[in-house]
Amino acid sequence: MSFILEVCVDSVESAMEAIKGGANRLELCSALIIGGTTPNINLFELIKEKTNIKMNILIRPRYGDFCYTEDEFEIMKRDIQMFEKAGASGVVIGILKPDGSLDIDRMKELIEVAEGMHITLHRAFDVCINPFTTLEEAKKLGISSILTSGQKNKCTEGRELLKELVEKSEDKIEILIGSGINSGNVEDVIRYTKSYAVHTSGKMEIESNMKYRKEDISMGFSILSEYIIIRTQSEEIAKVREILEKF
Repeated sequence: MSFILEVCVDSVESAMEAIKGGANRLELCSALIIGGTTPNINLFELIKEKTNIKMNILIRPRYGDFCYTEDEFEIMKRDIQMFEKAGASGVVIGILKPDGSLDIDRMKELIEVAEGMHITLHRAFDVCINPFTTLEEAKKLGISSILTSGQKNKCTEGRELLKELVEKSEDKIEILIGSGINSGNVEDVIRYTKSYAVHTSGKMEIESNMKYRKEDISMGFSILSEYIIIRTQSEEIAKVREILEKF
């Protein structure tokens, strides 16, 4: 297959919708609404029972930046070991030093723990100090993919850098374009950047099944409704796939 349609999901329901729509790879996480954190092992195993699609696991111990403590780093290594033994296809990782450069020594350690799994450098890349230096470092590390929006909030805003990254990748590393990809813009993005690997969630807001709703109380962020569920929709994924198949 000449394209990658990776769908980022954080539930069994979203995973099944992504597969129904034609995804050929999943990135599995928890708490997608805050950018994603490491998923529960039982979430992975239940999806694995239902499908044989390739699943790359986000290894991110907390929300926020990508400069980690020794304890957080230890958790990351243990999580990679756990998912590798459970049969995950790959891991999605990224660690930066305080100066914004890639933490090469720690990345090497994580890659060694992953024992030949598919390695994606996640959007830590988008907040690194020098994307071209980091690209070359990723090549030397043997990283399979870089997930990036071109160092902007949305990939449509970062397409100039994305195009340069694809050119400089020299087909040695996959430039996986994410953040804001949808059926309305994917054709323009891939035509401009010449990358045929895209990452999307295809998510929409749906109403909770709760009938009784307690007002004026929140379990987390007060700006988020407790009664809205964000879930991948197969129809959107199918539209993106249909466009990718043209190329």
